[in-house]
Amino acid sequence: MGVLCILGDRPLGNEENAKAIIKVFAARAAVELLRQRAETALHQAYDELEGRVQARTVELATTNSALASEVQERIAAETALRQQAEHEQLIAAITQHIRQSLNLREILTTTVVEVRRLLQTNRVVIYQFNPDWGGAVIVESVEPGWMSTLGMMIQDDCFAETYVPLYQQGRIKATNDIHSAGLALCHIELLTQLQVKANLVVPILQGETLWGLLIAHQCDVPRHWQSWEMNLLDQLATQLAIAIQQSELFEQIQQNNTNLEQQVQERTAQIQQALALEASLKRITDKVRDSLDESQILQTAVHELIQLLQVDYCDTALYDLEKGTSTIWYEQGPLSIMGQDRVVQMVDFPDIYPQLLQGHYLQFCQRASDSIFSVPPRRASILTCPMFDDQGVIGDLWLSHEENHGFNELEIRLVQQVANQCAIALRQARLYQATQAQVKELEKLNRLKDDFLSTVSHELRTPMSSIKMATHMLEIVLKQAGLLDVEPSTAARYFKILQDECQREIGLINDLLDLARLDAETEPLMPTTIDFQLWFPTMIEPFIERTLNQNQQLKVHFASDLPLLTTDVSYLSQVLTELLHNACKYTPHGEQIMVETTVTESNWQFSVSNSAVKISASECERIFDKFYRIPNNDPWKHGGTGLGLALVKKRVKRLGAKIRVECEAGQIRFTIKLPINPGASESSKISALVS
Repeated sequence: MGVLCILGDRPLGNEENAKAIIKVFAARAAVELLRQRAETALHQAYDELEGRVQARTVELATTNSALASEVQERIAAETALRQQAEHEQLIAAITQHIRQSLNLREILTTTVVEVRRLLQTNRVVIYQFNPDWGGAVIVESVEPGWMSTLGMMIQDDCFAETYVPLYQQGRIKATNDIHSAGLALCHIELLTQLQVKANLVVPILQGETLWGLLIAHQCDVPRHWQSWEMNLLDQLATQLAIAIQQSELFEQIQQNNTNLEQQVQERTAQIQQALALEASLKRITDKVRDSLDESQILQTAVHELIQLLQVDYCDTALYDLEKGTSTIWYEQGPLSIMGQDRVVQMVDFPDIYPQLLQGHYLQFCQRASDSIFSVPPRRASILTCPMFDDQGVIGDLWLSHEENHGFNELEIRLVQQVANQCAIALRQARLYQATQAQVKELEKLNRLKDDFLSTVSHELRTPMSSIKMATHMLEIVLKQAGLLDVEPSTAARYFKILQDECQREIGLINDLLDLARLDAETEPLMPTTIDFQLWFPTMIEPFIERTLNQNQQLKVHFASDLPLLTTDVSYLSQVLTELLHNACKYTPHGEQIMVETTVTESNWQFSVSNSAVKISASECERIFDKFYRIPNNDPWKHGGTGLGLALVKKRVKRLGAKIRVECEAGQIRFTIKLPINPGASESSKISALVS
């Protein structure tokens, strides 16, 4: 292997020992060299083996890749074949279902269920259009965990403008991602609300008519729709169009047959009923309605029913609901018990009169021991019908027949119609009598009202107009003479008194005329709809300057989102103006006037309050009385007629609203509650009076 040499500059002391030592070192060196050579050989062998392994690995990877590609191709081919077979089976099954069934709902439901299962999507629906291109989801198959759209009414204006013409031409729309497909914003918002991230839409066409849409929704993630998926839904949409047409034709035929059969039956029954009732009912109605005498009306009804139905007994009674009594006005029959003018307390017959007062007829059997006040005591079949109209029950008709002869439906209906005609005739008779009395009274009141208005108009307004004109001319003359510009001026002071009193009298006359018109309720309300936030500043503007001049604090508060207000704006303006005028008139220097407006679910609420006004409880109760003025409480000395708040209360009532006043803690507050949807009670009252 080699030689170990030891060199020195002096001889070895002990040559044998030195040789032994050198041999030991030589042996160790030989062992170390052998170990190093073995390690080097081992590393070379390991590197060579690793190279071979890598080469083999590359070879195996190449082989596996080729094998995997071949396997994928075979799987894809098998998948395509399986999908094609499933498509054909699905289409064949639906086609067969269409041929075997005319139940459209069942066919559509089967279709969406199978399509969702085959496409492995989150939701499949069928959407049917209305004539306005809105519509609803009529069937749905949805995966658990996603919202249901079944029955949802969808109105997409963007759809009608943009997509309807395209779908009418048979377009298939595949949207892989709604946010990157260039859809209109309104359409994206609608799809987002439905949890849709991708959809496939196929039109269902009946000829050139767009009936609806077959839609697949992918809700969890965007999805790339395959061509076979589009073709599948297109073929299914064609089959569904056939099913829809067949079902609609079948339903139409069935409906026509049902309607025709029902019409025949109804017509037959109507003819039979008309033949039985027409002549007799017309005769009774003519006789009853031709009279305006209550006794004659009731006597005619009883007599005709006895003759027509051949009953043993018949009577008629009129009610006094305030006293709770029923008075027999007329009776007739072989078994008449001569009980005319008998008065019966309704409370004594709790099983009968409560039902009659509700407008229900009664048919029952009387035993010989029963004591029915208006029927002879014997075994009998009894029918009683109320005479009522839309205003309530007026009276009743009682008929009695032998025990084994009940009243059939046709006879009951005839008696009910006779009772109704009697009620109408009685109302007409009473209305005629009341009308005659009212006409005389109204004529008298009308004359008095006309006389009053004429007197006010000619005897008060005309002279006051002349006085006002004369005052104006006097002002011109005094100004020309310079008498109004001198300080102090007695003429100016007297002229100011004359001018103020003239204006006060004119205001009083106008207020009296307004009161007369409001009491007569002859002026119809003229409701209009306004934006309160735009109208109110214009109304309150004059009072802003007035409060500034009087050093008063005017504060206004109302919400920024008030709805539109519908009312008679002129009445409301007059009411608020008068309340603000009073507040300015009675609020001292430096005090506060507050105007607030709020809206609840049922009312508009207007509040006008002013501070530093002390009014006793007794004065507060009289504040709406005519000509009442709070004594010693006018710091600005404006004066008044005492009719302002009386007019306010009448106008508020005319609007269908309510007003209340609160006087406490040195403050007075007026609060008006105006219903958001005021009834037409006032208009109805006026219409009834006029008619």
